[in-house]
Amino acid sequence: MTLASFVRKNAFRNKRRSILTVLSIGGSLLLLTFLITIWRSFYDSKPSEQSAQRLIVRHKVSLVFNLPSYYRQKIQAIPHVKEVVNEQWFGGQYKDDKPANYFAQFGTDPQEIFKVYPEFQIPADQLAAWQHDRAGAVVDAGLAKKFGWKIGDRLNITGKIFPVNLELTIRGIFTPPDYPTQTIYFNKDYIDEGFPKLKGSDGFFAVLADSPESVPTVAQAIDEEFRNADRPTKTESEHAFQLGFIGMLGNIKAFILSICLAVVFTILLVSANTMAMSIRERTREVAVLKTLGFTRNSILGLFVGEAVSLSLIGGLLGSLLCFLGVTGMASQGGMFAGMKVTPITIVASLMIAAIVGFASSFIPSYNASKINIVEGLRHIG
Repeated sequence: MTLASFVRKNAFRNKRRSILTVLSIGGSLLLLTFLITIWRSFYDSKPSEQSAQRLIVRHKVSLVFNLPSYYRQKIQAIPHVKEVVNEQWFGGQYKDDKPANYFAQFGTDPQEIFKVYPEFQIPADQLAAWQHDRAGAVVDAGLAKKFGWKIGDRLNITGKIFPVNLELTIRGIFTPPDYPTQTIYFNKDYIDEGFPKLKGSDGFFAVLADSPESVPTVAQAIDEEFRNADRPTKTESEHAFQLGFIGMLGNIKAFILSICLAVVFTILLVSANTMAMSIRERTREVAVLKTLGFTRNSILGLFVGEAVSLSLIGGLLGSLLCFLGVTGMASQGGMFAGMKVTPITIVASLMIAAIVGFASSFIPSYNASKINIVEGLRHIG
Protein backbone atom coordinates (compact mmCIF):
# COMPACT_ATOMS: atom_id res chain seq x y z
CA MET A 1 0.00 0.00 0.00
CA THR A 2 1.38 3.39 -1.01
CA LEU A 3 1.28 6.52 1.11
CA ALA A 4 -1.23 8.09 -1.30
CA SER A 5 -3.67 5.19 -1.04
CA PHE A 6 -3.22 5.19 2.76
CA VAL A 7 -4.13 8.89 2.83
CA ARG A 8 -7.17 8.28 0.63
CA LYS A 9 -8.51 5.50 2.86
CA ASN A 10 -7.92 7.37 6.11
CA ALA A 11 -9.25 10.76 5.00
CA PHE A 12 -12.83 9.46 5.13
CA ARG A 13 -12.54 6.90 7.92
CA ASN A 14 -14.97 9.03 9.94
CA LYS A 15 -17.37 9.78 7.09
CA ARG A 16 -19.74 12.13 8.91
CA ARG A 17 -16.94 14.34 10.22
CA SER A 18 -15.08 14.34 6.94
CA ILE A 19 -18.20 15.20 4.90
CA LEU A 20 -19.13 18.04 7.27
CA THR A 21 -15.56 19.34 7.07
CA VAL A 22 -15.59 19.22 3.27
CA LEU A 23 -18.95 21.04 3.18
CA SER A 24 -17.71 23.70 5.60
CA ILE A 25 -14.55 24.29 3.60
CA GLY A 26 -16.55 24.17 0.36
CA GLY A 27 -18.96 26.86 1.58
CA SER A 28 -16.08 29.08 2.65
CA LEU A 29 -14.23 28.57 -0.64
CA LEU A 30 -17.42 29.32 -2.57
CA LEU A 31 -17.58 32.73 -0.90
CA LEU A 32 -13.83 33.27 -1.33
CA THR A 33 -13.96 32.38 -5.03
CA PHE A 34 -16.92 34.70 -5.52
CA LEU A 35 -15.10 37.61 -3.86
CA ILE A 36 -11.95 36.99 -5.93
CA THR A 37 -14.14 36.95 -9.06
CA ILE A 38 -15.68 40.31 -8.12
CA TRP A 39 -12.22 41.74 -7.44
CA ARG A 40 -10.90 40.59 -10.80
CA SER A 41 -14.01 41.78 -12.64
CA PHE A 42 -13.82 45.26 -11.13
CA TYR A 43 -10.11 45.92 -10.83
CA ASP A 44 -8.14 43.47 -12.99
CA SER A 45 -10.30 43.20 -16.10
CA LYS A 46 -8.91 44.75 -19.25
CA PRO A 47 -11.17 47.08 -21.27
CA SER A 48 -12.10 46.11 -24.82
CA GLU A 49 -10.35 47.71 -27.76
CA GLN A 50 -13.16 50.22 -28.31
CA SER A 51 -13.60 50.90 -24.59
CA ALA A 52 -9.87 51.70 -24.34
CA GLN A 53 -10.44 54.54 -26.82
CA ARG A 54 -13.33 56.12 -24.91
CA LEU A 55 -13.25 58.80 -22.27
CA ILE A 56 -15.91 60.22 -19.99
CA VAL A 57 -16.04 63.97 -19.34
CA ARG A 58 -17.96 64.99 -16.23
CA HIS A 59 -18.09 67.84 -13.72
CA LYS A 60 -14.90 67.99 -11.69
CA VAL A 61 -16.73 68.05 -8.36
CA SER A 62 -19.40 65.39 -8.83
CA LEU A 63 -21.66 63.63 -11.31
CA VAL A 64 -24.53 65.39 -9.57
CA PHE A 65 -23.59 68.64 -11.37
CA ASN A 66 -24.25 68.97 -15.08
CA LEU A 67 -22.04 70.51 -17.75
CA PRO A 68 -23.08 73.13 -20.34
CA SER A 69 -24.11 71.59 -23.64
CA TYR A 70 -21.79 73.89 -25.62
CA TYR A 71 -18.80 72.03 -24.12
CA ARG A 72 -19.55 69.36 -26.70
CA GLN A 73 -18.48 71.54 -29.64
CA LYS A 74 -15.31 72.62 -27.85
CA ILE A 75 -14.40 69.03 -27.06
CA GLN A 76 -15.01 68.02 -30.66
CA ALA A 77 -12.46 70.61 -31.80
CA ILE A 78 -9.66 69.15 -29.63
CA PRO A 79 -7.01 67.19 -31.61
CA HIS A 80 -7.33 63.37 -31.68
CA VAL A 81 -11.04 63.50 -30.81
CA LYS A 82 -13.13 61.53 -33.32
CA GLU A 83 -16.65 61.67 -31.88
CA VAL A 84 -18.47 63.20 -28.91
CA VAL A 85 -21.96 62.49 -27.62
CA ASN A 86 -23.94 63.86 -24.70
CA GLU A 87 -25.58 61.58 -22.14
CA GLN A 88 -27.99 62.27 -19.29
CA TRP A 89 -28.78 59.77 -16.57
CA PHE A 90 -32.55 59.59 -16.06
CA GLY A 91 -32.92 57.18 -13.14
CA GLY A 92 -36.61 56.43 -13.62
CA GLN A 93 -38.72 53.55 -12.36
CA TYR A 94 -40.08 50.79 -14.56
CA LYS A 95 -43.19 49.07 -13.14
CA ASP A 96 -42.04 49.15 -9.50
CA ASP A 97 -38.94 49.58 -7.35
CA LYS A 98 -38.00 45.89 -7.27
CA PRO A 99 -34.33 45.26 -8.19
CA ALA A 100 -35.44 42.83 -10.91
CA ASN A 101 -37.04 45.73 -12.80
CA TYR A 102 -34.06 48.05 -12.58
CA PHE A 103 -32.04 49.08 -15.62
CA ALA A 104 -30.09 52.13 -16.74
CA GLN A 105 -31.77 54.85 -18.83
CA PHE A 106 -29.85 57.54 -20.69
CA GLY A 107 -31.06 60.50 -22.70
CA THR A 108 -28.69 61.11 -25.61
CA ASP A 109 -28.33 62.17 -29.23
CA PRO A 110 -29.64 59.40 -31.52
CA GLN A 111 -27.52 60.71 -34.39
CA GLU A 112 -24.21 60.30 -32.54
CA ILE A 113 -24.45 57.65 -29.82
CA PHE A 114 -23.58 54.68 -32.05
CA LYS A 115 -20.63 56.55 -33.52
CA VAL A 116 -19.08 56.72 -30.05
CA TYR A 117 -20.10 53.11 -29.33
CA PRO A 118 -19.42 51.51 -32.73
CA GLU A 119 -19.19 48.01 -31.25
CA PHE A 120 -22.93 48.09 -30.44
CA GLN A 121 -24.70 46.35 -33.31
CA ILE A 122 -28.13 47.54 -34.46
CA PRO A 123 -29.91 47.05 -37.81
CA ALA A 124 -29.77 50.17 -39.98
CA ASP A 125 -33.55 50.36 -40.42
CA GLN A 126 -34.10 50.23 -36.64
CA LEU A 127 -31.53 52.96 -36.06
CA ALA A 128 -33.15 55.16 -38.72
CA ALA A 129 -36.59 54.59 -37.18
CA TRP A 130 -35.30 55.71 -33.77
CA GLN A 131 -33.59 58.77 -35.21
CA HIS A 132 -36.89 59.90 -36.75
CA ASP A 133 -38.99 59.35 -33.61
CA ARG A 134 -38.43 61.85 -30.78
CA ALA A 135 -40.37 59.57 -28.43
CA GLY A 136 -38.54 56.44 -29.54
CA ALA A 137 -35.99 54.33 -27.69
CA VAL A 138 -33.48 51.58 -28.35
CA VAL A 139 -32.98 48.82 -25.81
CA ASP A 140 -30.28 46.31 -24.98
CA ALA A 141 -30.91 42.87 -26.45
CA GLY A 142 -30.49 41.33 -23.00
CA LEU A 143 -33.21 43.57 -21.57
CA ALA A 144 -35.50 42.84 -24.50
CA LYS A 145 -35.11 39.13 -23.86
CA LYS A 146 -35.58 39.51 -20.11
CA PHE A 147 -38.82 41.51 -20.33
CA GLY A 148 -40.10 40.05 -23.60
CA TRP A 149 -39.95 43.39 -25.40
CA LYS A 150 -40.20 43.65 -29.17
CA ILE A 151 -40.13 46.42 -31.76
CA GLY A 152 -43.15 48.71 -31.44
CA ASP A 153 -43.85 47.99 -27.75
CA ARG A 154 -44.67 50.89 -25.45
CA LEU A 155 -42.29 51.57 -22.56
CA ASN A 156 -43.54 53.69 -19.65
CA ILE A 157 -40.98 54.92 -17.12
CA THR A 158 -41.83 57.08 -14.11
CA GLY A 159 -39.43 59.93 -13.44
CA LYS A 160 -37.82 59.93 -9.99
CA ILE A 161 -35.05 62.49 -10.48
CA PHE A 162 -36.79 64.69 -13.06
CA PRO A 163 -40.52 65.56 -13.03
CA VAL A 164 -41.01 63.83 -16.36
CA ASN A 165 -42.65 60.49 -17.12
CA LEU A 166 -41.33 58.81 -20.25
CA GLU A 167 -43.79 57.25 -22.68
CA LEU A 168 -41.46 55.65 -25.20
CA THR A 169 -41.85 53.37 -28.16
CA ILE A 170 -39.20 50.73 -28.75
CA ARG A 171 -37.79 51.39 -32.21
CA GLY A 172 -34.64 49.29 -32.07
CA ILE A 173 -32.76 46.56 -30.23
CA PHE A 174 -28.97 46.79 -30.07
CA THR A 175 -26.53 44.01 -29.23
CA PRO A 176 -23.35 44.72 -27.25
CA PRO A 177 -20.30 42.63 -28.24
CA ASP A 178 -19.58 40.86 -24.95
CA TYR A 179 -22.46 40.97 -22.45
CA PRO A 180 -25.76 42.77 -21.74
CA THR A 181 -25.40 46.42 -20.70
CA GLN A 182 -28.88 46.55 -19.12
CA THR A 183 -29.39 49.96 -20.74
CA ILE A 184 -31.91 51.82 -22.85
CA TYR A 185 -31.24 55.03 -24.82
CA PHE A 186 -33.80 57.67 -25.78
CA ASN A 187 -33.71 61.19 -27.22
CA LYS A 188 -32.62 63.70 -24.56
CA ASP A 189 -34.90 66.29 -26.15
CA TYR A 190 -37.74 64.38 -24.50
CA ILE A 191 -36.46 65.44 -21.03
CA ASP A 192 -35.66 68.98 -22.18
CA GLU A 193 -39.22 69.51 -23.38
CA GLY A 194 -40.75 68.17 -20.18
CA PHE A 195 -38.25 69.89 -17.87
CA PRO A 196 -37.00 73.11 -19.56
CA LYS A 197 -34.55 73.88 -16.72
CA LEU A 198 -32.38 71.02 -17.95
CA LYS A 199 -32.17 72.37 -21.48
CA GLY A 200 -28.68 73.59 -22.37
CA SER A 201 -26.90 71.18 -20.00
CA ASP A 202 -25.89 67.53 -19.97
CA GLY A 203 -24.86 65.00 -17.36
CA PHE A 204 -21.62 64.01 -19.06
CA PHE A 205 -20.01 63.50 -22.44
CA ALA A 206 -18.67 60.28 -23.93
CA VAL A 207 -15.65 60.88 -26.16
CA LEU A 208 -14.10 58.53 -28.71
CA ALA A 209 -10.39 59.17 -29.30
CA ASP A 210 -8.65 58.18 -32.51
CA SER A 211 -6.50 55.59 -30.69
CA PRO A 212 -5.88 54.21 -27.19
CA GLU A 213 -2.49 55.94 -27.17
CA SER A 214 -4.21 59.33 -27.58
CA VAL A 215 -6.46 58.90 -24.52
CA PRO A 216 -4.09 60.47 -21.91
CA THR A 217 -3.33 63.40 -24.23
CA VAL A 218 -7.00 64.02 -24.99
CA ALA A 219 -7.96 63.81 -21.31
CA GLN A 220 -5.34 66.37 -20.35
CA ALA A 221 -6.32 68.69 -23.22
CA ILE A 222 -10.02 68.62 -22.30
CA ASP A 223 -9.43 69.40 -18.63
CA GLU A 224 -6.98 72.14 -19.58
CA GLU A 225 -9.58 73.67 -21.91
CA PHE A 226 -12.08 74.10 -19.07
CA ARG A 227 -9.65 74.64 -16.19
CA ASN A 228 -10.78 78.22 -15.56
CA ALA A 229 -14.42 77.76 -16.57
CA ASP A 230 -17.32 78.08 -14.12
CA ARG A 231 -17.81 74.34 -14.43
CA PRO A 232 -14.40 72.63 -14.69
CA THR A 233 -14.22 69.07 -15.93
CA LYS A 234 -12.72 65.78 -14.92
CA THR A 235 -11.86 63.54 -17.86
CA GLU A 236 -10.90 59.89 -17.42
CA SER A 237 -10.95 56.65 -19.35
CA GLU A 238 -14.21 54.75 -19.46
CA HIS A 239 -12.75 52.00 -17.27
CA ALA A 240 -11.51 54.51 -14.68
CA PHE A 241 -14.91 56.20 -14.70
CA GLN A 242 -16.63 52.89 -13.99
CA LEU A 243 -14.27 52.18 -11.09
CA GLY A 244 -14.91 55.67 -9.74
CA PHE A 245 -18.64 55.05 -9.91
CA ILE A 246 -18.15 51.83 -7.94
CA GLY A 247 -15.94 53.72 -5.49
CA MET A 248 -18.90 55.95 -4.62
CA LEU A 249 -20.30 52.95 -2.73
CA GLY A 250 -17.30 53.03 -0.37
CA ASN A 251 -13.89 51.41 -0.07
CA ILE A 252 -14.81 48.23 -1.95
CA LYS A 253 -11.22 47.00 -2.04
CA ALA A 254 -10.86 47.07 1.74
CA PHE A 255 -14.30 45.51 2.17
CA ILE A 256 -13.51 42.57 -0.11
CA LEU A 257 -10.06 42.09 1.42
CA SER A 258 -11.42 42.02 4.97
CA ILE A 259 -14.03 39.40 4.08
CA CYS A 260 -11.42 37.29 2.27
CA LEU A 261 -9.20 37.32 5.36
CA ALA A 262 -12.15 36.34 7.55
CA VAL A 263 -13.01 33.47 5.20
CA VAL A 264 -9.43 32.16 5.20
CA PHE A 265 -9.31 32.37 9.00
CA THR A 266 -12.59 30.43 9.21
CA ILE A 267 -11.26 27.69 6.93
CA LEU A 268 -8.12 27.51 9.06
CA LEU A 269 -10.13 27.02 12.26
CA VAL A 270 -12.38 24.36 10.71
CA SER A 271 -9.48 22.37 9.29
CA ALA A 272 -7.34 22.72 12.42
CA ASN A 273 -10.17 21.53 14.67
CA THR A 274 -10.85 18.51 12.47
CA MET A 275 -7.19 17.45 12.33
CA ALA A 276 -6.67 17.97 16.05
CA MET A 277 -9.62 15.71 16.85
CA SER A 278 -8.56 13.09 14.31
CA ILE A 279 -4.96 12.92 15.49
CA ARG A 280 -5.89 12.83 19.18
CA GLU A 281 -8.15 9.83 18.54
CA ARG A 282 -5.36 7.99 16.69
CA THR A 283 -2.55 8.23 19.24
CA ARG A 284 -2.36 4.46 19.74
CA GLU A 285 -2.54 3.96 15.97
CA VAL A 286 0.52 6.18 15.54
CA ALA A 287 2.40 4.01 18.03
CA VAL A 288 1.37 0.85 16.12
CA LEU A 289 2.50 2.41 12.82
CA LYS A 290 5.87 3.21 14.33
CA THR A 291 6.11 -0.34 15.61
CA LEU A 292 5.52 -1.57 12.06
CA GLY A 293 8.36 0.58 10.79
CA PHE A 294 6.71 3.85 9.75
CA THR A 295 9.14 6.73 10.13
CA ARG A 296 8.44 10.11 11.68
CA ASN A 297 8.39 11.73 8.22
CA SER A 298 5.95 9.18 6.79
CA ILE A 299 3.52 9.71 9.67
CA LEU A 300 3.85 13.47 9.28
CA GLY A 301 3.15 13.13 5.54
CA LEU A 302 0.16 10.88 6.23
CA PHE A 303 -1.66 13.35 8.49
CA VAL A 304 -0.74 16.44 6.48
CA GLY A 305 -1.83 14.66 3.32
CA GLU A 306 -5.23 13.87 4.83
CA ALA A 307 -5.79 17.53 5.78
CA VAL A 308 -4.68 18.87 2.40
CA SER A 309 -6.85 16.29 0.61
CA LEU A 310 -9.97 17.30 2.53
CA SER A 311 -9.23 20.98 1.95
CA LEU A 312 -8.71 20.47 -1.78
CA ILE A 313 -11.93 18.48 -2.13
CA GLY A 314 -13.83 21.23 -0.31
CA GLY A 315 -12.08 23.90 -2.38
CA LEU A 316 -12.93 22.14 -5.63
CA LEU A 317 -16.56 21.75 -4.57
CA GLY A 318 -16.84 25.42 -3.58
CA SER A 319 -15.15 26.65 -6.76
CA LEU A 320 -17.40 24.59 -9.02
CA LEU A 321 -20.54 25.78 -7.21
CA CYS A 322 -19.31 29.38 -7.53
CA PHE A 323 -18.67 28.84 -11.25
CA LEU A 324 -22.21 27.58 -11.78
CA GLY A 325 -23.72 30.36 -9.64
CA VAL A 326 -21.82 33.21 -11.28
CA THR A 327 -22.57 31.84 -14.75
CA GLY A 328 -26.26 31.83 -13.90
CA MET A 329 -26.20 35.36 -12.46
CA ALA A 330 -24.20 36.72 -15.40
CA SER A 331 -26.82 35.41 -17.82
CA GLN A 332 -29.42 37.55 -16.04
CA GLY A 333 -27.40 40.73 -16.62
CA GLY A 334 -27.37 43.59 -14.10
CA MET A 335 -24.24 44.27 -12.08
CA PHE A 336 -23.06 40.68 -12.71
CA ALA A 337 -23.21 41.01 -16.50
CA GLY A 338 -19.98 39.80 -18.06
CA MET A 339 -18.67 38.40 -14.78
CA LYS A 340 -17.10 34.96 -14.98
CA VAL A 341 -15.01 32.62 -12.85
CA THR A 342 -11.74 32.17 -14.71
CA PRO A 343 -9.44 29.12 -14.45
CA ILE A 344 -6.87 31.36 -12.74
CA THR A 345 -9.40 32.21 -10.03
CA ILE A 346 -10.19 28.53 -9.45
CA VAL A 347 -6.48 27.65 -9.27
CA ALA A 348 -5.91 30.50 -6.78
CA SER A 349 -8.76 29.25 -4.59
CA LEU A 350 -7.43 25.69 -4.65
CA MET A 351 -3.95 26.91 -3.75
CA ILE A 352 -5.39 28.82 -0.78
CA ALA A 353 -7.27 25.67 0.27
CA ALA A 354 -4.10 23.57 0.07
CA ILE A 355 -2.05 26.12 2.02
CA VAL A 356 -4.70 26.37 4.72
CA GLY A 357 -4.93 22.57 4.94
CA PHE A 358 -1.16 22.32 5.34
CA ALA A 359 -0.91 25.19 7.86
CA SER A 360 -3.75 23.87 10.02
CA SER A 361 -2.41 20.32 10.21
CA PHE A 362 1.35 20.70 10.36
CA ILE A 363 1.75 21.40 14.11
CA PRO A 364 -0.59 18.65 15.42
CA SER A 365 0.86 16.24 12.82
CA TYR A 366 4.41 17.09 13.81
CA ASN A 367 3.60 16.53 17.49
CA ALA A 368 1.94 13.21 16.65
CA SER A 369 4.99 12.05 14.70
CA LYS A 370 7.15 12.52 17.83
CA ILE A 371 5.00 10.28 20.05
CA ASN A 372 6.99 7.65 21.92
CA ILE A 373 5.89 4.09 21.04
CA VAL A 374 5.47 2.97 24.66
CA GLU A 375 3.53 6.11 25.69
CA GLY A 376 1.38 5.84 22.60
CA LEU A 377 0.42 2.23 23.30
CA ARG A 378 -0.48 3.15 26.87
CA HIS A 379 -2.75 5.99 25.68
CA ILE A 380 -6.45 5.53 26.41
CA GLY A 381 -8.90 7.80 24.55
